[in-house]
Amino acid sequence: MNTFPDQLRRWQRELRSQFPLIVANPEVAYLDSAATSQKPQAVLDAVVSYLTTGNADAARGTYPWANRTTARVELARDRLRRFVDDPRPQASGVHFVGGTTDGLRAVARDWLAPQLRDGDEIIVPFADHAANGGAWLEAAELLRRQGAHVRVTPMPYDEAHDYDTARLAELVSNRTRLIAATHVHHVYGTEMVVHRLRAVAGSDIPICLDAAQGVGHLPLSMTELDVDFVVFSGHKAMALPGIGAIWARNARGPAYVPAGWTGSPNTTGVISLAAAFDWLDGAGLGRVAHWTTALGARLTEGLRTLPSYELLGRRQSLGIVAFRHRAIDSHDLGFILASEGLLVRADGHCQGDQGEKTASVRVSPHVYNTPEEVDRLLAVLAGLDRSW
Repeated sequence: MNTFPDQLRRWQRELRSQFPLIVANPEVAYLDSAATSQKPQAVLDAVVSYLTTGNADAARGTYPWANRTTARVELARDRLRRFVDDPRPQASGVHFVGGTTDGLRAVARDWLAPQLRDGDEIIVPFADHAANGGAWLEAAELLRRQGAHVRVTPMPYDEAHDYDTARLAELVSNRTRLIAATHVHHVYGTEMVVHRLRAVAGSDIPICLDAAQGVGHLPLSMTELDVDFVVFSGHKAMALPGIGAIWARNARGPAYVPAGWTGSPNTTGVISLAAAFDWLDGAGLGRVAHWTTALGARLTEGLRTLPSYELLGRRQSLGIVAFRHRAIDSHDLGFILASEGLLVRADGHCQGDQGEKTASVRVSPHVYNTPEEVDRLLAVLAGLDRSW
């Protein structure tokens, strides 16, 4: 079976041509999109157009530029609702934040903490990204200083590093007030079994989803995933750095409202996010996910033939592949690959306390990457395999 047929390759070449930094550096293979994605020309054009034709603060002034900016921010909220297939857009909330970490902390601080009481419990995935552990621990610590003890229970995992829903069902009780989860694991690339969590949680327990590696990488439907919060960063979804969002279903517990004075919104970031959603929908997220999954499979299959490498994770990934060389330190391997024009992540990947303890190399392609770039990477890795 041809994983990369000619029609799909033509589609990919057209999309790749829309990324100025990629086109300007043909000798470089940027393979670190789980950290931040590159930006298509359409997003850059939208930002420049806004800044040069009507830049103003939102929800402050009453003159035309300010009114247009305010309207565009509200339209961006509606755009996000459509992007995540919001089943009840008239009831949900969209709140722009600095990124995933900022958003998770806001949900924990502004929404969860005021509802928690002594003896309550929250279930947290400590083998996922550290941000999806630290936010909830901060909320528990805030309550502890006020004299209330909240139990923070680690999410159970199975042998494939996915959520163990059978064991999770044994942990859920009438004092469980929140389950935190991750959409796509940032090291293993696994699409976690989020679709099974509602059956385990029951009808009343809120679920908060860290979707930093899902939004912009594969289709995401709130009609299908009955979670209560989706939090993500725009810079991983082809928007500018410094913008992210909280989508709140507002169906379990009080409606989410940010606490305190929020200040001026990042209007440039909001504009870039709406433009990124337009671009991604036009590209077709189903096709994007198919392409990156195929690239990840190509890399995984190649690594399995090289005995000097240890692959992390036990399931097919959505493009993200992490591995170690059995003799070369991962940080050193990252420098070696960079010297060959192969830009990858090489460190601990911000793992939670129960995650991987040893650094690894993480390769995370996106739609602008090609099978030939994966083959280049494998060729360099094979050379190191033979030399060791």
